[in-house]
This record gives sequence, C-alpha cells and structure tokens, in this order.
Amino acid sequence: MKTLKQGDVVPNFTAKDEQGNNISLSDYIGKKLVVFFYPKASTPGCTVEACNLRDNYETLQTNGYELLGVSADSEKRQSNFKNKYEFPFPLLADEDKTVINTFGVWGPKKFMGKEYDGIHRTTFLIDEKGIVERVIDKVKTKDHAAQILM
Repeated sequence: MKTLKQGDVVPNFTAKDEQGNNISLSDYIGKKLVVFFYPKASTPGCTVEACNLRDNYETLQTNGYELLGVSADSEKRQSNFKNKYEFPFPLLADEDKTVINTFGVWGPKKFMGKEYDGIHRTTFLIDEKGIVERVIDKVKTKDHAAQILM
C-alpha cells in the first residue's frame, strides 16, 4: 500500500459522515483541508487529538483550514464521539476503508508486542487544488493544531 506524499494529487473520494451525509473531496476544492486519520473514536489518544483540534478550531479556520476526521468506526460511534466532545467538524465513518486506502494509512502496526493491521495516525494538509501540501506522520496528540500551523 502506498501512502500519499507531499506533491501528490489526492484522488476524489466520497464517504459518509457521522450523520449519514455524503462528503467528497470535491466539496473542498478552493479550500485548504486538513484530513486527520485516527485509529478509533473515543479512545484516549484519539480523544486528546480531536479535542486539541476542536479547541484550536477557530485559529485553524482563521488560517483558512477546513477539517475532516476519519476512522473506520461506524456512523453511530462517530456520532457519539462528535456529540460527546462537541466537535465542530465532520467525522467520516469509513467502515469500508475507501478513504483510508485512498490515502494509504492502513497497514501493519505494533502495540504491546502484538502485530496487527490498523490505521496509522496521520494527518494530511491539502491545498485548494487537492494537492498534498504536507504529511504529518508523527502526530503529537496533545499539540496537533500547533503542528498543523507550523
């Protein structure tokens, strides 16, 4: 599997958000977009990361960024996650991994000595034309907005 890198054109994708609405990359043409992938809704690291982005959402928007969170969780789980923490951005319920595979963030991981396949916590900054400007693959969950704004 090939991960998208700086300079790559992001292939258009469509996936359902936490409310069952179709969201496509083409909806964001003309806007700067942050697509952040996280392993699982409501887990400690993912909650810290998403809350950091929520708390800095106005600053990110002031800098011209729209946000999209993506994991392989169900619409219901994404909806519960969004409602519980009042996220102002959509969360894609990418259960069939269409978006995850488009960006190439699914693959082997290690946790506590066990190997398994899962989502690599990765963030992509995409310009107004749909081209990857920057990839953040060493996400600092507590300080992620600052990484984006660097």
